[in-house]
Amino acid sequence: PGGCPAPCECSEAAKTVKCVNRNLTAVPPDLPPYVRNLFITGNRLARLPAGAFPAQRLPDLGALNLSGNHLRAVEAGALAALPALRQLDLSGNPLVALSPQAFGEGGSPLEELALRGALRNHSVLLSLAAMLQSGALRNLSRLELADNGLLLLPAGMFTALPALRQLDLSNNSLVGLGNVSFQGLGQLQSLNLSDNSLSVLRNGTLAQFRGLPALRRIGLGRNSWVCDCAIEDLVAWLKESDQVEGKEALTCAYPDKMLGKALLKINGSDLNCSAPVDLPSQLQTSYVFLGIVLALIGAIFLLVLYLNRKGIKKWMHNIRDACRDHMEGYHYRYEINADPRLTNLSSNSDV
Repeated sequence: PGGCPAPCECSEAAKTVKCVNRNLTAVPPDLPPYVRNLFITGNRLARLPAGAFPAQRLPDLGALNLSGNHLRAVEAGALAALPALRQLDLSGNPLVALSPQAFGEGGSPLEELALRGALRNHSVLLSLAAMLQSGALRNLSRLELADNGLLLLPAGMFTALPALRQLDLSNNSLVGLGNVSFQGLGQLQSLNLSDNSLSVLRNGTLAQFRGLPALRRIGLGRNSWVCDCAIEDLVAWLKESDQVEGKEALTCAYPDKMLGKALLKINGSDLNCSAPVDLPSQLQTSYVFLGIVLALIGAIFLLVLYLNRKGIKKWMHNIRDACRDHMEGYHYRYEINADPRLTNLSSNSDV
């Protein structure tokens, strides 16, 4: 007790233990109880089982870095009952399973959680959302979800994080924020959405930004802004808001005629939105017109049939009589061929 595990480096004065690049496959069981900052990085842990960090032996553990360990599973109770844990870094791990009960049933005092590049698996993202929504991390003030290739975020993912101040969603592939609710994040100060695939921000999202009193820094750089009529609300908000960092550098990516144009310099004449095109109503009108045309063609066809009913009736009778005569001829020939006497008679008469 109080010693240093063989593969690690310890400093009792700094309350720090480092087990870096030692090919560990499990958390060392004999960590000194004085440790406050624990670095277990660059190893091969694979999984983090329940009770991996017993609270009775690590009462002061406040910062835990588990990045780059090839972790694939964080099981229920793996990080439970660490009363002093404030910072956790799981970045760079190819997680395929993250238990919503990883911090136990009673929640955690955790304040900072880094998951950079650890949420490539969609089921892990859903598990994280379930964990956050359960209120297990209500004290979280900083959440880093960058570099995960995220396209969309689960609805209501951040609704149970009242203490959140910094949210990093940069360097993903987010195409929209329509299903994301930022309501309830009254303490949010910084939101990083740079390096994504956002094409526009709708009025509902912009209204949420306006309603966050502490929000002072929003990063929107290096997104694929589509400068058509739908971007008018975003442009108007940018011109009136002081929340966006480097907003002067935001430029259009599409269409080609607007490529490179600064969003802040866009005006109504550039977008030509005086007569907005309502595609659904146009399609509806086209379908109605097509229906009317087909109805007229059908009515004309029925009228022609009615006017020529006598000729059509006579034509049908003629066809019936012709078919009857033809069938009688076939029937007569069949009777001659079927009766030997008539056949001989027919032969003799031919002779």
